[in-house]
Amino acid sequence: MKILLIGEYSNVHWTLSQGLRALGHEVTVLSDGDSWKNYPRDLDLKRVSYNHLDGLHYLIRLIRLLPHLRGFDVVQLINPMFLEIKAERILPIYKYLRRNNKRVFLGAYGMDRYWVMAGCDGKSFRYSDFNFGNQLRESAEITQWKNEWLLGSKGVLNQYIAEDCDGIIAGLYEYWKSYYPHFSNKTTFIPFPINPNEITPIHPRNDGKVRCFIGIQKYRNAYKGTDIMLRALENIARRYPNCEIVKVESVPFAQYQEMMNDSDLLLDQLYSYTPAMNGLLAMAKGLVLVGGGEPEAYDLLGETTIRPIINVQPDQEDVEQKLAQIMEHPEIIPTLSEMSRKYIQKHHNYIQVAQSYINFWNTSSKK
Repeated sequence: MKILLIGEYSNVHWTLSQGLRALGHEVTVLSDGDSWKNYPRDLDLKRVSYNHLDGLHYLIRLIRLLPHLRGFDVVQLINPMFLEIKAERILPIYKYLRRNNKRVFLGAYGMDRYWVMAGCDGKSFRYSDFNFGNQLRESAEITQWKNEWLLGSKGVLNQYIAEDCDGIIAGLYEYWKSYYPHFSNKTTFIPFPINPNEITPIHPRNDGKVRCFIGIQKYRNAYKGTDIMLRALENIARRYPNCEIVKVESVPFAQYQEMMNDSDLLLDQLYSYTPAMNGLLAMAKGLVLVGGGEPEAYDLLGETTIRPIINVQPDQEDVEQKLAQIMEHPEIIPTLSEMSRKYIQKHHNYIQVAQSYINFWNTSSKK
């Protein structure tokens, strides 16, 4: 098959492309490298800034690329906002892709209309980026997302693409739960891919320390719950001398991986039910994940025995309690580390995941 993957979130499309190529398919990845993370891609479409002149240059480059975006068996979009232009301008590009390729699929991998709707309904999730039970979280950032995706042009674009495309692939339980009630006939769940050939396993140390790795994204701290996790971790470090904090802020992916390799635990995604790419990468290395590992996510995978994630609830007290247990019983770390690797091998191997994509794409026919 000839496949075009447009857009990037946390190396999902590039890793998927590696699996697809290993299966003998021809793949092109078009992206901006996910901004400062600078992930690999075949065709680069990076927007330098959001001023008028750079926007014009971006559009010119995009128009010149369009003839190269024809004749594919499958086109997959990372998100309804798969280009760095306004939603109104993306719609005609989507229609162009639809006319000039056999099938088009939508990835449910991040912020979009249906995720915001599910997070705000107070029923789909016990907690999320948008709610604690019936109580909605309030912040300027969340208000902006609600306006954009529920009331604005992004939501209109999302609804059009979701209704028109050949299929929707969700990478996490939360996104599957958001789309399935609306599009049960064409929504599936496929786990994110991890390439074990690019993983450097961590090696046991005998220095008596438990190194806790936490990544800080400057403008998404409160949204992802990293602020709460960091406060909990700092409190634990004051109480337990064997706790050591490795804090990293907005560094490129290659450097991020290197800094992760000398750690034991990763704290990530306080409000998630499921580990995303960052957590999966850490688990593949053998780090123990402290984050989202709710029963619903395991059940969707059909996993009943390998459950290595230290699941935390979205409050500081619970995070501190779970971390304290680890500091008092560090002997459990090697067991959880081995289970983490087995979990990735079983559910997230990039070739196995790529075959699941091929199977789904082949069962979906163009309207």
